Amino acid sequence: MTDEKHHADYSSFGNATDKKEVLQQVVDSYEALVYEQSNWVCNLGNASSLVWHAYHSLKVPVNWAGFYVVDPKDPSQLILAPFQGKVACQTIKIGKGVCGTAAEKLETQLVRDVNKFPGHIACDGETNSEIVVPIVFEGKVRGVLDIDCLVLNGFDEDDQKLLEALVEKISATCEW
Repeated sequence: MTDEKHHADYSSFGNATDKKEVLQQVVDSYEALVYEQSNWVCNLGNASSLVWHAYHSLKVPVNWAGFYVVDPKDPSQLILAPFQGKVACQTIKIGKGVCGTAAEKLETQLVRDVNKFPGHIACDGETNSEIVVPIVFEGKVRGVLDIDCLVLNGFDEDDQKLLEALVEKISATCEW
């Protein structure tokens, strides 16, 4: 990676319509933005903005994109971290809801219809689909990337693959 500085242009996705291309740009832009930056708050803030703007450039009706991290005061729960969208649940127990399940199982949860997910936590009652990718570092969950969508089937395996690539970069570039 070069020492070239990157800025707000990286949240502009122009008229791109190819989802794989746009999400790959998110991964590449994230890597450039966090060059020589390891503060997790800063990095998750930029990542949530990139994801939010990417999906909106694709006209995907994402209503929330952001993170929950393991609460340092109570490691049995996740606590709200940087995000874009409406106000959100402040804490989620690990093992509960889509976020807590991803954190507990250390597996991405691709939920095409949240109303069919047992124990779904409706932080925003308008959400119909969701994808949650766990952030794992040194074998332990550190947090999750959570993205909510207003329509059913808002996410697919292409989203999953590229968001997992993003989270892999996040895991490696943050001081947890």
